[in-house]
Amino acid sequence: MAELSEEALQERKIMARELLALHRTPLDDEKYVDFDLLPPLVTPLANLAIPFPAGLAPIPKPINPKPQTDAALPKSDIVVVTWTVDENDGLADVLTPGFNRNKWYRYDRDFASKYAGQSRHASPASNSRRLGSYFPTEVNGKKVLCFKSELHLNQDGIRNYNGTDQTSLPVRDLFKQIIKETRCKLILTVGTCGGIQTNHDLGDVLVTRAARFRCASEFDNAPFNHKTYTSDWKMKTNHFAAAKTLMDRYASNLTEPDFGPPTTRQTGTVWKLPTVWNPHIIHEKGTTTRDKMPAAHPILTTDYFEFGNSVNAADLWQEGCGVEMGDAVLGLVCTDDLSTNIPKWAVVRNLSDPQINGAITNKPSKLNMQAHWAVWYYATYGYWTSVMSSLTTWAIIVDN
Repeated sequence: MAELSEEALQERKIMARELLALHRTPLDDEKYVDFDLLPPLVTPLANLAIPFPAGLAPIPKPINPKPQTDAALPKSDIVVVTWTVDENDGLADVLTPGFNRNKWYRYDRDFASKYAGQSRHASPASNSRRLGSYFPTEVNGKKVLCFKSELHLNQDGIRNYNGTDQTSLPVRDLFKQIIKETRCKLILTVGTCGGIQTNHDLGDVLVTRAARFRCASEFDNAPFNHKTYTSDWKMKTNHFAAAKTLMDRYASNLTEPDFGPPTTRQTGTVWKLPTVWNPHIIHEKGTTTRDKMPAAHPILTTDYFEFGNSVNAADLWQEGCGVEMGDAVLGLVCTDDLSTNIPKWAVVRNLSDPQINGAITNKPSKLNMQAHWAVWYYATYGYWTSVMSSLTTWAIIVDN
C-alpha cells in the first residue's frame, strides 16, 4: 500500500466527511418531523415505477401509531443498512416506494447515554441527535427493515478516546444494537464505493461476503486494522438476472457527458462516451469474466477518501474489490463481538465512481484532479448508482 503524506490524508479525510454529508438538508437534522406537515417538494427523487415480477414487489409497512424515537427497532427477518443521503434516497425509492427518507422513523434509542460522548462535535449524529432512521417493508413474505445510519466510521471518531490511545467507533455499538433488537437472520450493508478495475463501470454493483480494514489515519493503530472478515453464508443469486433486467431499464441515467479540455486554449479531442451503459452485478458466482470476482473477495474499508486509479489498481485489487468507508465494521461485529444469534451478512456496493485516470495530478491541493473527478462522479451519479445496488439488494432478499 502506497503511503500518503499526512497532508494528503487530512485532505482526503475532509473530502470523506463532506461526501458522506452531501445533499443533507436542515430537515435531515430535525429530530422530530411532523410527516403530515412536510412540504410538497419533499417527495421521492424519482417515480421509478419499477415493474417487479408478480408477487415480488416491496410492500412498505407503516407503523401505526408512529413509534417514539426511543422505541426499540421492530423484529425483522432482514436488515438493510445504508449510509448517505443519495444511498438513502435510492433505497427508499426501490424498497419503500411512497415513503421517502423524510418519512422514515427517527431512531435515538440510548443516544444520549451511550453514543453522544463517542461522537465528535459537528458530526451528522451529533447534529441530528439520533442514531438513524428506519422504515419496515415486506419482500416475498419477509419482514425487512431498511435503516439509514447517522453514525459512520469516518464521521464520528474521537482520538485517544477515554485515554485509551484508540479512536472511538460508536457505529460498532450501533450494529450490535440493531442485531439485538431486530433479531435479524441476515444483515446487509448497502451503498456506494470507488471502482478499482478498468472494466468495472459506473453503476456496476459489487456483492461480497467479506470486508477488510485498510486504514491509514485515526484507525491506523486499531487492533482490527488490516484484518479481513468473512461471512460463511451461502448466498443464493437466482434473481440476479431479474435485477439486471430492471437495472438496464434505468441505465440511461448513468450516461456520462462528452469530456474534453475545459477551455479552448488547451488542445485535445472531445471524447464522446457511449450513450447507454450496461450495469452488471459482479459477484463470485458470476458466469463471465465481466461479472465474476474471486470468492469472498473483500470490500476495502478506509478511514479516508480512497479511490481506485489506473496506477494503484493492481495493488488494490490484490487486497479487495472496491473501496468504501464502513462495511468492515459489520464483519468485525459479527466475528469478534457476537457469540450467539450471529446473523448472516454481506456487502452490496455500487460503483458511484469508476477507476480514475492515474496519469493526472494527485497532489494534495485544489489542483488534485484525480480527487476532483472522483468527487464529481459521486455527486453527479450517487443516486442513480444507488438505485442499481438497491435493485440488487431486492434480488438478494427475494432469494434468501
